[in-house]
Amino acid sequence: MKFQIDGGTLEYAVSGDGPALLLLHAFPLGLFMWDAQAEALAAHRVIRFDARGFGLSDPGQGPLTMERIADDGAALLEHLGVAKAVVGGCSMGGYAALAFVRRHPQRLAGLVLQDTRAGADTEEAKAGRATLAAKVLAEGASAAVSAFLPKLLGETTKRERLALVTGLEERILATSPQAIADALHGLAARPDSGPTLATVRVPTLVLVGEEDVLTPPADSEAMAAAIPGARLEVVPRAGHLANLERPDAVNAALRTFLTN
Repeated sequence: MKFQIDGGTLEYAVSGDGPALLLLHAFPLGLFMWDAQAEALAAHRVIRFDARGFGLSDPGQGPLTMERIADDGAALLEHLGVAKAVVGGCSMGGYAALAFVRRHPQRLAGLVLQDTRAGADTEEAKAGRATLAAKVLAEGASAAVSAFLPKLLGETTKRERLALVTGLEERILATSPQAIADALHGLAARPDSGPTLATVRVPTLVLVGEEDVLTPPADSEAMAAAIPGARLEVVPRAGHLANLERPDAVNAALRTFLTN
């Protein structure tokens, strides 16, 4: 489905019926990454969208900031007549979910932070993103595959689920190089969300794959400790995309969180 917004249209999907759950995708993927959750959580109204430039959404203008993703999510909720939602995000989506906490607290019913972190990029990391953005624009999306795909999945997944590895590679290769570069610049520009954690006043679930090398379990442990009343779940045999790698485990954790 298409949603008209300033600058173009966003592709979104809605499934199920019940309390709303807005899910924000990781870089450099799309709403498809939440397919298993949308199917398993039919007792909830699961809402997803492709961030600008990804999937079937129109490209944005300039860097894809975390604030832009958060604001687009809030605008989609308004479009759908949803007053409040549990907001969840993985990786880039988690950064955007923390921006949502700051910018749209009145729409927040709960928070799910999966395989993400609160801190801003170091100067070294910012420089690395800028270098990769330039390389992607020069060489195509394959540069992003080479740089990111080996780190997105855990060792167990890479060893036992080759079809998932291949499928993600195909998805990334189909993504616009400009969208990838815009997102890299937006990721580098994100602020430190550490101070935001103590301000969270809604039920919060922090999820992380035990084999995540991009945002290791220690990052999630620190976030959960800083958010009042947050629960931490470590997903065994999963990496940075735990919900894709171990959907049954993540679905069970989400179902328990959403129904308690």
